[in-house]
Amino acid sequence: MNFPVQVLVVSFVLLLVFNVPVAFSMGIASVLAMLAMGDLPALVAVAHKMITGIDEFSLLAIPFFILSGLFMGHGGIARRLIDFANVLVGRFRGGLALVNILTCMLFGAISGSATAAVSSVGGFMIPLMNKRGYDREFNASVTITAATTGLLIPPSNVMIVYSLAAGGAVSIAAIFMAGVIPGILVGLALMVASTLISWRRNYGKGETVRLSETWKRFFKAIPALLLIVIVMGGILGGVFTATEASAVAVLYSFLLAVVFYKEVKWREIPGILLQGGVMTSVVFLLIAASMAMSWVLAAERIPQDISAALLGLTHNKILVLLIINLILLAVGTFMDMTPAVLIFTPIFLPVVDTFGIHPLHFGIIMIMNLCIGLCTPPVGTCLFLGCGIAETTVTKVMRQILPFYAAMIIVLFICSYIPALSMWLPEQLGLLK
Repeated sequence: MNFPVQVLVVSFVLLLVFNVPVAFSMGIASVLAMLAMGDLPALVAVAHKMITGIDEFSLLAIPFFILSGLFMGHGGIARRLIDFANVLVGRFRGGLALVNILTCMLFGAISGSATAAVSSVGGFMIPLMNKRGYDREFNASVTITAATTGLLIPPSNVMIVYSLAAGGAVSIAAIFMAGVIPGILVGLALMVASTLISWRRNYGKGETVRLSETWKRFFKAIPALLLIVIVMGGILGGVFTATEASAVAVLYSFLLAVVFYKEVKWREIPGILLQGGVMTSVVFLLIAASMAMSWVLAAERIPQDISAALLGLTHNKILVLLIINLILLAVGTFMDMTPAVLIFTPIFLPVVDTFGIHPLHFGIIMIMNLCIGLCTPPVGTCLFLGCGIAETTVTKVMRQILPFYAAMIIVLFICSYIPALSMWLPEQLGLLK
């Protein structure tokens, strides 16, 4: 490892240790590394890389999907999806846990945000499960892990970021469809884990409803579920691009929340717009700083060095995937998803390409690893948010979340070594490059 890279890594880690925000840590570390490279106007160079890094038309989809998710979150969508999910799985043993997981899958697919799923679904389901005799830490564990399925089931902001980081090797439509089957598999694995625990602890069954009530709840949920059909159907049908689809999603969710369901009042709209602007600025600052750091790593040929090191270590594709998975699992514990995707995609893509692993398949592997990171300390966003909603501590939750970690990791390795689970749907739809 040469001197500029040493400066980059050491300064970045030290800044994180001193609790400096990730975006500022990356930006400062990039400036110091450029100075070590002999680039005297380093501040200008970093600023240039940050500006050009976010000068991408496809990134316009991110603020629109964020705003769409906020309208959905404030618009009473979660409650209607919970009612619908209860009809489907609530009658089984531990039914409320299954309702929680299925609702997180549906809501996450609509909002594209794991934290929004934890807040909206967990805010309703965790107190309800507490009241019905479910263990508080179990309830938090279910919500925390299930919320991440929305990052695999499209639309998903992190998939848009990966498409950018992959340099056009995969389209947004292709990565969207590649996540459908793995996302469903993660949800099913979590349901199996929660059912086994529910049988062992003798948790009660949920609500059993009549057929008439079933249809009533289904029709109430249809307008929310239609958003997935409109967005994905429009993209796959060639009606609009992913960026245009995000704008359509905002319009549809606005009409749904304000006009149809009338859960959002007109006076609340400025606050929602402000919240969307703040969230967008955070994401774009992370993207900009990540692009500057990625440029430093590329200039110092770090991807090529890592590729050569792994090739020198082994030529076994199975072992390489295992090593990459272990590295990404470790990365996910201390780094947020967006910078992790932007930094490590250019590093590992040349490696997986050498072993014939498709960038689309690798993208799903990376996102699944980082989803697990959202549920682990010390930086797990979903973990801390879920603990706050459940009014419990991370230490207590960690004792009960382990079976759910195991379920997610099992599906991760299944999807890692069976590429067809990621590749089949995009291939059938003619989305592969």
